[in-house]
Amino acid sequence: MLDNRIQKHIDFLIERYPELKTIKQEIINTYLIMEQSFSNGGKLLVAGNGGSAADSEHIVGELMKGFTMERKVDETFSSTLKEIDKELGSVLADNLQGTLPAIALDGHVALTTAYMNDCEPLLCFAQQVNGFGNKGDVFLGISTSGNSKNIIYAAITAKAKGMKVVGLTGGNNNKLEKFADVCIKAPRVETYMIQELHLPIYHCLCLMLEDKFFGKGNNKL
Repeated sequence: MLDNRIQKHIDFLIERYPELKTIKQEIINTYLIMEQSFSNGGKLLVAGNGGSAADSEHIVGELMKGFTMERKVDETFSSTLKEIDKELGSVLADNLQGTLPAIALDGHVALTTAYMNDCEPLLCFAQQVNGFGNKGDVFLGISTSGNSKNIIYAAITAKAKGMKVVGLTGGNNNKLEKFADVCIKAPRVETYMIQELHLPIYHCLCLMLEDKFFGKGNNKL
């Protein structure tokens, strides 16, 4: 059961996009997986191809800095920064923001091109999951078809490392859902239409997480 402060975000999502009502529980389940991971010091790894790579970067941007809320660092960290250097530490304390640790796997050009040149290109995301991922982390694989091989290889690697796996796909049955703890299947089959629904879905997840960890009365990470 979500508390009212968190529930309001998904209710507003369904109000704006009634067609997402059919996958409401999957969105909630995904939130709960991510909440547990972040609460336990875990991180989110995100991967996708093309437009879904852009979505991966977008998600990380909303989690790694303030989205709709101010995220002042806590007083203990602020004091420590100032103790190291009063002037520079004050700048840091005033400007650094609380974060939910997340990494988009599409952006490491030197690593991915080296790996693709030397090894199996379709395993470039899996290699990063192998390197970055730990038990208790979450892998979010975004694929409008749900059949992207590089995403599926990464999902299998994540499961082998004890991570939770979430799929964000279109409405068709797909291979990724076989390996996912939760698969959010946007109820469309055309790629651009699927992508149009992915954005409000992951925005909702980011809003819920931000409210949980940075809302009034909550401890800052």
